[in-house]
Amino acid sequence: MINMFEYEGIKIHWLGHDAFWIEAKDKNIYLDPFKLGKTDLPSADIIITSHEHFDHCNADAINMISGENSVLIGPKITQEILNNQITVKKEVKELNPGEMVEIEGIKIKAIPAYNIHRFRDPETKTPFHPKESGHIGPIIDIDGITIYHAGDADLINEMVDLQPTIALIPVSGTYVMDVPEAVEAAKSIKAKITIPMHVGRGIGDLSFLEDFKNSLPEFEIVLLELEED
Repeated sequence: MINMFEYEGIKIHWLGHDAFWIEAKDKNIYLDPFKLGKTDLPSADIIITSHEHFDHCNADAINMISGENSVLIGPKITQEILNNQITVKKEVKELNPGEMVEIEGIKIKAIPAYNIHRFRDPETKTPFHPKESGHIGPIIDIDGITIYHAGDADLINEMVDLQPTIALIPVSGTYVMDVPEAVEAAKSIKAKITIPMHVGRGIGDLSFLEDFKNSLPEFEIVLLELEED
């Protein structure tokens, strides 16, 4: 494992669970901040939240890194939190599936993120993450290098043949893909580099990362160490 992955000048740090800090074009971009162990993180230029759940759109974590120049981005279902619970920010932008925003040359578009067979209520087949909730899997485009963050999702049709440069995909099971399904998702997405996530910070077992990598010997899989205090 490595504590930071660099690709053509873009630095990716894993902050546990679904949370990442990306350094690119002199910008600090955060994805789904939650239980931030590091207290010396730089102020955010962009914060992207995939959906409203507390472990993805966490007001305490966002307030730790949001400053006067921070642009907060998330789907409609996150807007109340981003607008009303974050004390310091520059602006809030709404980003729903099928939409795109651009922040100083960094393009961020979104595809849906949802469950198709992981249910909060198996009898009524109510998913943990329903498609109609409008949760997103953001895709960040930095001068043609694309980073796809799958959010909380099962293997869904929208992932097929995305071919991003880097894919960040969940592997913990229960609420999202487990390791076998994530393996199939990696084969379907066809990223140049894949980084497994949605473990750590009390959710999922870190051993799942090795299981995932060992199941895909023909793929470039990068395992990141959890950034601690």
